[in-house]
Amino acid sequence: MAVTPIKNHNGESYRESHIQDKPKVDRLLKAGFDKFFIVRVEDLIRLMKLPVPPARVQNHTLIYLTAGEAVMTIGSEKHTIFKDECLVVPAGQVFSFDNVDINTGYLCNFHNDFIVGKFGRPERLNEFDFLRVWAKPRIRLDSRTAQWAGQLMDRLLVGYSESGLTQPNLIQAYLMALLCEIDRMYEPVPASPQTNAVTLTDRFKELLFATLKTNHRVSDYASLLSITPNHLNKSVKAVTGKSPTRWIDEAIVLEAKMLLYQSSLSISEVAAEIGLFDPSYFSRLFKKYEGMTPRQFRQMIETS
Repeated sequence: MAVTPIKNHNGESYRESHIQDKPKVDRLLKAGFDKFFIVRVEDLIRLMKLPVPPARVQNHTLIYLTAGEAVMTIGSEKHTIFKDECLVVPAGQVFSFDNVDINTGYLCNFHNDFIVGKFGRPERLNEFDFLRVWAKPRIRLDSRTAQWAGQLMDRLLVGYSESGLTQPNLIQAYLMALLCEIDRMYEPVPASPQTNAVTLTDRFKELLFATLKTNHRVSDYASLLSITPNHLNKSVKAVTGKSPTRWIDEAIVLEAKMLLYQSSLSISEVAAEIGLFDPSYFSRLFKKYEGMTPRQFRQMIETS
């Protein structure tokens, strides 16, 4: 049986699936946009085919607002940002959104390879915790940093609009400066007795993201982390307010929603694709979190 994998869009496939009005898009997105682009967020949102269903892309996305608000679901949680705030969707993280928000600002999209560029170091990326899948997506900038970030975003936009990626070294330099400014405002976890629990929780989230199809039990992740299930339960619950079981269940349902949106697989095939081989259990789990069965969810998509 051939199984259609969950789509991990590159720039071109995402544009084809979710952005309309090709002539206008071509004016906004220059050659090589699958590696880097920057636009005014208010210009791009008007071209989106809404709602945008759960999906993931191979690039990082950074939204910075100068006015208004923006609402986006990242992972299984909904986030809202306002003026002088950033929203970061790390590469590979699941996101979706429904509405045309009233706002102004910038949307910057970039691949890891582009950040490194000609002079960067690959290990430099590990220093930006806010680009990790477990990071807090919302970052508040103080007034001084907001002014500098706005200037850097504007310089990136002018350079990209006028010359595309014909001067990549200059754009890479401005982008790196922007990421460093944002990194200063990203709030690390303060040193405390809970720091070990936070580190453990972050490692659990990374493993969940990478091995969900084969690991569905708390004991699976505890074994991978070389700790007891009880220790993992206490740590994750203390840091996030949710048990590891709930994190696992929500991740399974989120993956299922993407498959139901993006493929013609049967309900049992969707369940098998995410590692559940009991369709009845899968339907019960899905209904527990979505309030409807997978079949009802698909019917809702088809009639919307």
